[in-house]
Amino acid sequence: MRRHRDQKVREEMQKRIRKLLVPFVGASLVAGAGMLWPSSAEAFGWGGSPCKKNASAGYRSCREEIQEEFWEAVGNCVFESDLDEVAGCLADALDTGEAKEECRDVYDARIDICRDLPGAYDPPFDPATFDDDFSSLTNPNPYYPVGIGYAWHYETEDEAIAIDIRAATKLIEGVTCITAHDEASEEGVVVESTDDWLAVALDGSVHYCGEISLNFELFEGDDPEVPELVDIDGSWKAGRDDAKQGVLMQAVPAPGSIYRQEWAFGEAEDMAQVLSNSYSYGNGEGLDFNVPEELAEHFCENENCVVTRDFTPLEPGVEERKYYARGVGLFLEVGQEEGDFVPLVDCNFHPLCDDIPDVGEDE
Repeated sequence: MRRHRDQKVREEMQKRIRKLLVPFVGASLVAGAGMLWPSSAEAFGWGGSPCKKNASAGYRSCREEIQEEFWEAVGNCVFESDLDEVAGCLADALDTGEAKEECRDVYDARIDICRDLPGAYDPPFDPATFDDDFSSLTNPNPYYPVGIGYAWHYETEDEAIAIDIRAATKLIEGVTCITAHDEASEEGVVVESTDDWLAVALDGSVHYCGEISLNFELFEGDDPEVPELVDIDGSWKAGRDDAKQGVLMQAVPAPGSIYRQEWAFGEAEDMAQVLSNSYSYGNGEGLDFNVPEELAEHFCENENCVVTRDFTPLEPGVEERKYYARGVGLFLEVGQEEGDFVPLVDCNFHPLCDDIPDVGEDE
């Protein structure tokens, strides 16, 4: 009798599992046939500019990633010994509505970019057009200083960020790139340690050639508590897996211009738009939000600060503004929420950093 009851329970659970699977993958797949999914070409069309074709390809890749994650989850679910747990696990795996919505949001964000940059992205990267001696740059960029030994320190109530330019160089696609080390800490614990590779063109523009980003976490119960490396998400290098360099700062920042700061499809797609190259507090419409007035007056009294809008289609709707002072570089990052800003608190190479105003959360 016990065996008979167990068999009936299993049959009932199989029906429940089949009922869960059918809406997601189609009846034919549950019966053992192939996956039934509309392609992005069917959904959005394959015509248009190279940029739009890229967006469509990205949409399809995103949807297929959902499938891959689903089947990985199924593989874990079926190893549960309790049938109720199997059913619950599969129900969670089938909850893909939010993921599908994110795919569409990223697609829409990429299409928005195509209105300004419709063509293919294949920027020249000729070593003959770049400096190879960082001790004597041909045209140092005043808004993005890249001097060996230069250091910046940014701080909020919750986070500290330290950046320094190191002597180490890396040859990428024949171009000499210098290393900018970027370390972020929370409550004194390092959560991210990154080496960014920068190149300076003969015209003074600063280019982003890639990064290796190490991300750390603390886990409750560990003894001793030592941050563990959990991933290298965000890492990329020009020339590897079709990645391409971008521009961090134009030689002459032109208001209204939009450009790619990096390109590794689906991994690194940061963008920037120049909002002003003559900012001072009170003279830029909408640019004073979240900006501590005392800090802006300290760095921008000559009305010559550059402001950019930084964003990525990989995080639709999220953007920040960055403020650059001549001779110093980045002195402020501003988010979208009230009171969300990250100020420069120190640098070691410019007189303006000798007496930076102390701006806190209450400023």
